[in-house]
Amino acid sequence: MDQSFLPLAGLRVVEMSHMIMGPSCGMFLGFLGAEVIKVEPPAGDKTRSLNGMGRPMFPLFNRGKKSVQLDLKTEEGKAALNRLLETADVFVENFRDSAMAKVGADPDELRRQFPKLIIASCKGFLSGPYQNRTALDEVVQMMTGLAYMTGPTGRPLRVGSSANDIMGGLFAAFSVLAALIERKETGTGREMRVGLFENCLLLVAQHMVQYELEGVNPPPMPEREFSWPIYDIFTDAHGEQIFVGAVTEGQWNIVCTLLGLDEFLSDPRLATRMDQINARSWTLPIIAEKIAGMDARELGSKFEAQGIPYSPIAKPSDMYDDPHVMRPGGMAVSRCADGSTFRAPSLPFEVDGQMLTGGGDVPGVGQDTDAVLAELGLDAGAIAAARGEKVSA
Repeated sequence: MDQSFLPLAGLRVVEMSHMIMGPSCGMFLGFLGAEVIKVEPPAGDKTRSLNGMGRPMFPLFNRGKKSVQLDLKTEEGKAALNRLLETADVFVENFRDSAMAKVGADPDELRRQFPKLIIASCKGFLSGPYQNRTALDEVVQMMTGLAYMTGPTGRPLRVGSSANDIMGGLFAAFSVLAALIERKETGTGREMRVGLFENCLLLVAQHMVQYELEGVNPPPMPEREFSWPIYDIFTDAHGEQIFVGAVTEGQWNIVCTLLGLDEFLSDPRLATRMDQINARSWTLPIIAEKIAGMDARELGSKFEAQGIPYSPIAKPSDMYDDPHVMRPGGMAVSRCADGSTFRAPSLPFEVDGQMLTGGGDVPGVGQDTDAVLAELGLDAGAIAAARGEKVSA
């Protein structure tokens, strides 16, 4: 990590969240240098125990954080949380409003107690008719039309990652940065509420506005009308797939030449771009037949040299063999509490030519409880009580 770019160094973030949206907010702030203290219940964040596609959620989005166990069902735990928030600049949470009120962390009460505190509440919905509904990434994709636009007609399909959760966490971090800048002038914090639903709404805004401007409800993306002569996936002689695009006249000419389709260049039926688009029904089978007799990798090298947009169809695991992904600084290595390690991508921007690898190790459950709470002035008995341990008289 570029140690010279830690603009949030010296700031303390207390994070009480699970799954992805809240933890990703804390992770982004931590990448920028903030100290992030994750508050977990006595048994630990339930996300720790997920398997399958849920297995990477905890380690990936909780790298570089400290872990403090508090039993917020007890008065001692609530008191310890208050002591911790007295020292915090930012509080990140993503639980139901009613759940936060039960543990004494209602935003209105927190703002009264800690006027300088910036609260980032990562919720399913912003204030309004839906604000108390239960939301998941998949739910809001179905609600907003993103799933409709992703799958073919009659088969709505969620996108292939937790895109809303991650982007929602990014918007939460973005709002925190804005509030931190304002606080330098005002000396007071803000309550920032970020909605998963509203995040997804922004993702489909381009389709909404097309309807607004043209009165046209666009078809799902797999059935969209093409604005380019070639914008498709083909299969080579070895069964490997490759995406090829030709979106300008120059690219059309280059692709036809590389594929040995000189006859397309002299065909009067293909004289203009609209002619080429309207002829897709008969040109694409010919193009597909040509590529079916070629090697996609060799063809890709020729496309790259000529500036043609193309890509092999990769799996996420293929990224560990990608030379661009694996260049210096492109990946960060993190260690889990059990000693295992994993590699994960750096943040997608450079600072003076260097990527922020960030990362850090994944904390064990409550591994920093004693140190953090002792720093706040709690003795061993008070710490044990705050963790929910029975203390003998």
